Amino acid sequence: MPSVTALYCYPIKGCAGVEATRAELRPAGLAHDRSFAVVDEHGQCRTQRRAPRLVLVQPAVAEDGTRLRLRAQGLGELDIEVVTEGPRRAVSMLGTPLGGIDQGNAVAGWLSELLGSPSRLVRVPPEHDRVTDGETSGTSGYADSCAVHLVSMSSLRLLNQRLVEHASAPLPMARFRPNVVVDGWACPHAEDGAWRIAIGVAELGFAKLAARCAVTMVDPASGTKAGPEPLRSLAEYRRAGEGKVVFGAKFAVLRGGWLAVGDELTVSPRGGVSGGHLAGLDPSVLPPR
Repeated sequence: MPSVTALYCYPIKGCAGVEATRAELRPAGLAHDRSFAVVDEHGQCRTQRRAPRLVLVQPAVAEDGTRLRLRAQGLGELDIEVVTEGPRRAVSMLGTPLGGIDQGNAVAGWLSELLGSPSRLVRVPPEHDRVTDGETSGTSGYADSCAVHLVSMSSLRLLNQRLVEHASAPLPMARFRPNVVVDGWACPHAEDGAWRIAIGVAELGFAKLAARCAVTMVDPASGTKAGPEPLRSLAEYRRAGEGKVVFGAKFAVLRGGWLAVGDELTVSPRGGVSGGHLAGLDPSVLPPR
């Protein structure tokens, strides 16, 4: 029986994740997930694609969301009160116009020193009403797209097997920044074939496969980027429409609730999953229809 083996929240887009044994699932994902973002002087969201040192920032949000603590080696610790009301500023994320509430000069200076260029921290405003795309629509904060990114351990085991065959080191799951990690599926990439997933009272709806980018080449421990793995290996057997390299799946939140490590999944399959669903994908690693 598939079950949850890890839960991760990323309070600040692009920064380090926070692992939990229990977390509340809300309409925009796990509580506080991607509720903050670092932007440049023009309001463009910074990501690890161009600012890999973001991953060195270790954030922690108070349970009630009123305080935010940041830590990074060499910069020490900064604790701020979260600003939830104030002037809105324009934020652009991957070409999508959004809004944000600036979190002040102290954290802006701290981040600017770490990243080596002017940066500010913004929070999702209360009126944030973003609608995400995919086969099941939903909402999210400053995530690239959908609210929940789910990856199975069987998928990672297959990838690591291929990495070793290429004389490369296996990778930890943290490299792929999932929200929910699942084990218990014997078949790799079974998450591709899930249409609805119930975890306790909570329910997720499949939105799309998770397209991968250069962020997967960033080492979370050093904040440096090096290639070509894992994209090279993934490209050999995990290509979807428009040539995108995919790994894991994105889901919208249909019903919230509390999730915990050890919770079992009840899965309704998605139709049309076949050997031709992903170009070049070995049919033996596809979930049953």
